[in-house]
Amino acid sequence: MSSRVLVRVLLSVLAGAVCGVGVACGVLVLDEPEQAEVAVTRPVARPSGSEHQSRAREALRAWDAARARAWTSGDPEALARLYTPGSVAGERDAAMLRAWTDRGARVTGLTTQVLRLRVELERDRRLVLVVTDRVAQVSAAGLDLPRDRPSTRRIVLVRAGRGTDWQVASVSAGRSR
Repeated sequence: MSSRVLVRVLLSVLAGAVCGVGVACGVLVLDEPEQAEVAVTRPVARPSGSEHQSRAREALRAWDAARARAWTSGDPEALARLYTPGSVAGERDAAMLRAWTDRGARVTGLTTQVLRLRVELERDRRLVLVVTDRVAQVSAAGLDLPRDRPSTRRIVLVRAGRGTDWQVASVSAGRSR
Protein backbone atom coordinates (compact mmCIF):
# COMPACT_ATOMS: atom_id res chain seq x y z
CA MET A 1 0.00 0.00 0.00
CA SER A 2 1.46 3.36 -0.97
CA SER A 3 2.09 5.95 1.72
CA ARG A 4 -0.48 8.28 0.11
CA VAL A 5 -3.18 5.57 0.28
CA LEU A 6 -2.17 4.72 3.85
CA VAL A 7 -2.47 8.38 4.87
CA ARG A 8 -5.95 8.55 3.30
CA VAL A 9 -7.05 5.35 5.03
CA LEU A 10 -5.69 6.51 8.38
CA LEU A 11 -7.27 9.94 8.00
CA SER A 12 -10.59 8.34 7.11
CA VAL A 13 -10.38 6.06 10.15
CA LEU A 14 -9.50 8.98 12.43
CA ALA A 15 -12.26 11.17 10.99
CA GLY A 16 -14.75 8.36 11.58
CA ALA A 17 -13.56 8.04 15.14
CA VAL A 18 -13.82 11.76 15.74
CA CYS A 19 -17.35 11.87 14.44
CA GLY A 20 -18.40 8.60 16.05
CA VAL A 21 -17.10 8.90 19.57
CA GLY A 22 -17.54 12.53 20.25
CA VAL A 23 -15.63 13.93 23.13
CA ALA A 24 -12.94 14.29 20.59
CA CYS A 25 -11.77 11.02 19.33
CA GLY A 26 -8.31 10.01 18.53
CA VAL A 27 -5.80 11.25 21.03
CA LEU A 28 -7.12 14.18 22.93
CA VAL A 29 -5.31 17.07 24.38
CA LEU A 30 -7.99 19.58 25.19
CA ASP A 31 -7.01 23.00 23.95
CA GLU A 32 -9.76 25.48 24.61
CA PRO A 33 -9.39 28.93 23.12
CA GLU A 34 -9.82 31.90 25.42
CA GLN A 35 -13.00 32.86 23.58
CA ALA A 36 -14.65 29.46 24.03
CA GLU A 37 -18.27 29.80 25.02
CA VAL A 38 -19.53 27.89 28.02
CA ALA A 39 -23.24 27.97 28.70
CA VAL A 40 -25.23 26.32 31.46
CA THR A 41 -28.79 25.68 30.37
CA ARG A 42 -30.16 23.88 33.43
CA PRO A 43 -28.46 25.31 36.48
CA VAL A 44 -28.10 23.02 39.45
CA ALA A 45 -28.78 24.58 42.84
CA ARG A 46 -25.63 23.23 44.54
CA PRO A 47 -22.68 24.86 42.78
CA SER A 48 -22.51 28.43 41.59
CA GLY A 49 -22.66 29.02 37.82
CA SER A 50 -18.91 29.39 37.35
CA GLU A 51 -18.18 26.46 39.68
CA HIS A 52 -20.74 24.37 37.78
CA GLN A 53 -19.06 25.20 34.45
CA SER A 54 -15.54 24.62 35.71
CA ARG A 55 -16.42 21.23 37.26
CA ALA A 56 -17.85 20.02 33.96
CA ARG A 57 -14.91 21.44 32.00
CA GLU A 58 -12.42 19.82 34.37
CA ALA A 59 -14.17 16.44 34.12
CA LEU A 60 -13.96 16.65 30.33
CA ARG A 61 -10.34 17.83 30.42
CA ALA A 62 -9.27 14.98 32.75
CA TRP A 63 -11.08 12.40 30.62
CA ASP A 64 -9.48 13.79 27.45
CA ALA A 65 -6.01 13.70 29.03
CA ALA A 66 -6.43 10.05 30.04
CA ARG A 67 -7.63 9.24 26.56
CA ALA A 68 -4.65 11.02 25.02
CA ARG A 69 -2.31 8.88 27.12
CA ALA A 70 -4.07 5.69 25.97
CA TRP A 71 -3.88 6.66 22.29
CA THR A 72 -0.26 7.83 22.31
CA SER A 73 0.81 4.69 24.14
CA GLY A 74 -1.27 2.49 21.81
CA ASP A 75 -3.05 0.90 24.79
CA PRO A 76 -6.59 -0.30 23.90
CA GLU A 77 -7.14 -1.71 27.41
CA ALA A 78 -6.45 1.67 29.02
CA LEU A 79 -8.73 3.24 26.43
CA ALA A 80 -11.52 0.74 27.17
CA ARG A 81 -11.41 1.64 30.88
CA LEU A 82 -12.44 5.20 29.97
CA TYR A 83 -15.84 3.92 28.85
CA THR A 84 -18.58 2.06 30.68
CA PRO A 85 -18.83 -1.67 29.89
CA GLY A 86 -20.78 -2.16 26.67
CA SER A 87 -20.42 1.46 25.55
CA VAL A 88 -20.73 1.53 21.75
CA ALA A 89 -18.55 4.64 21.65
CA GLY A 90 -15.87 2.83 23.65
CA GLU A 91 -15.99 -0.23 21.40
CA ARG A 92 -15.60 1.99 18.33
CA ASP A 93 -12.78 4.00 19.86
CA ALA A 94 -10.85 0.85 20.82
CA ALA A 95 -11.44 -0.62 17.35
CA MET A 96 -10.05 2.56 15.78
CA LEU A 97 -6.95 2.39 17.97
CA ARG A 98 -6.43 -1.27 17.07
CA ALA A 99 -6.86 -0.45 13.36
CA TRP A 100 -4.13 2.18 13.62
CA THR A 101 -1.73 -0.05 15.54
CA ASP A 102 -2.44 -3.08 13.31
CA ARG A 103 -1.30 -0.99 10.34
CA GLY A 104 1.84 0.01 12.19
CA ALA A 105 0.68 3.61 12.56
CA ARG A 106 0.89 5.60 15.74
CA VAL A 107 -0.86 8.82 16.64
CA THR A 108 1.79 11.14 17.98
CA GLY A 109 -0.34 14.20 18.61
CA LEU A 110 -3.86 15.48 18.37
CA THR A 111 -5.25 18.75 19.56
CA THR A 112 -8.98 19.18 19.93
CA GLN A 113 -10.47 22.61 20.28
CA VAL A 114 -13.67 22.87 22.30
CA LEU A 115 -15.76 25.63 20.78
CA ARG A 116 -18.82 25.30 23.00
CA LEU A 117 -19.63 23.34 26.12
CA ARG A 118 -23.16 23.24 27.47
CA VAL A 119 -24.00 21.42 30.69
CA GLU A 120 -27.45 19.82 30.47
CA LEU A 121 -27.24 17.92 33.73
CA GLU A 122 -24.79 17.66 36.58
CA ARG A 123 -25.09 15.20 39.43
CA ASP A 124 -22.42 13.70 41.68
CA ARG A 125 -22.12 10.64 39.44
CA ARG A 126 -23.57 11.82 36.11
CA LEU A 127 -22.78 14.64 33.67
CA VAL A 128 -24.64 15.28 30.45
CA LEU A 129 -22.76 17.65 28.17
CA VAL A 130 -23.37 19.01 24.70
CA VAL A 131 -19.94 19.64 23.21
CA THR A 132 -19.07 21.35 19.95
CA ASP A 133 -15.46 20.74 19.04
CA ARG A 134 -13.10 20.10 16.19
CA VAL A 135 -9.78 18.42 15.72
CA ALA A 136 -7.48 21.40 15.41
CA GLN A 137 -4.33 19.41 14.63
CA VAL A 138 -3.48 15.75 14.29
CA SER A 139 -0.23 14.03 13.47
CA ALA A 140 0.63 10.40 13.00
CA ALA A 141 4.07 8.96 12.43
CA GLY A 142 5.41 12.41 11.61
CA LEU A 143 2.58 13.29 9.21
CA ASP A 144 0.45 16.38 9.58
CA LEU A 145 -3.10 15.53 8.60
CA PRO A 146 -5.87 17.97 7.62
CA ARG A 147 -8.06 19.70 10.19
CA ASP A 148 -11.57 18.66 11.12
CA ARG A 149 -14.77 20.69 10.94
CA PRO A 150 -16.75 21.46 14.10
CA SER A 151 -19.29 18.87 15.18
CA THR A 152 -21.70 18.75 18.11
CA ARG A 153 -22.40 15.71 20.26
CA ARG A 154 -24.27 14.91 23.45
CA ILE A 155 -22.00 13.04 25.85
CA VAL A 156 -23.07 11.22 28.99
CA LEU A 157 -20.28 10.81 31.55
CA VAL A 158 -20.73 8.67 34.67
CA ARG A 159 -18.59 7.59 37.58
CA ALA A 160 -18.92 4.73 40.04
CA GLY A 161 -18.48 6.87 43.15
CA ARG A 162 -17.09 10.04 44.60
CA GLY A 163 -13.45 10.42 43.69
CA THR A 164 -13.52 7.87 40.88
CA ASP A 165 -12.70 8.72 37.29
CA TRP A 166 -15.38 9.69 34.78
CA GLN A 167 -16.32 7.20 32.07
CA VAL A 168 -18.22 7.85 28.84
CA ALA A 169 -21.50 5.95 28.87
CA SER A 170 -22.89 7.20 25.57
CA VAL A 171 -22.36 9.62 22.71
CA SER A 172 -25.08 10.78 20.36
CA ALA A 173 -25.70 13.55 17.88
CA GLY A 174 -26.26 16.81 19.70
CA ARG A 175 -27.71 20.12 18.79
CA SER A 176 -26.19 23.43 19.66
CA ARG A 177 -28.63 25.99 21.00
